[in-house]
Amino acid sequence: SRNENVELIKKTVKSKLVLIDRFVDSTIAYQHYGQKINYNLINIFHKLILKNIKITHTFLHTINRKNLNLRLKFKKKDRYDSFNLNFYHRVQKGYLKLTKKNLKKYTIVNSNLSKKNNENLIKNKINKILKI
Repeated sequence: SRNENVELIKKTVKSKLVLIDRFVDSTIAYQHYGQKINYNLINIFHKLILKNIKITHTFLHTINRKNLNLRLKFKKKDRYDSFNLNFYHRVQKGYLKLTKKNLKKYTIVNSNLSKKNNENLIKNKINKILKI
């Protein structure tokens, strides 16, 4: 699925901002930390697919177990929704490890808070990145 995103990025490369859901950090969190696939192997694939594309900022949405369970009850299930809670715990811990490597690249969004609150947080950060 990253390859499809790369094609989209190439088409919009002259844009100031491209927002994509679940990109490089998601692959690392879900595949490496969640499913324990070799980190170096994932990076080799990323380099082959992404070439010179560099991700400059990531919004990391965190959520507690109670709200995670509530949201999973009301959404259409995909294959990742059937994993046990330990998997999601490893994924979230993996994301947090990634943020600690480069704090300036990440904005942590507490998805336990209201959508409006998080919408404002994200808009403000995007405006700051674009210097609006």
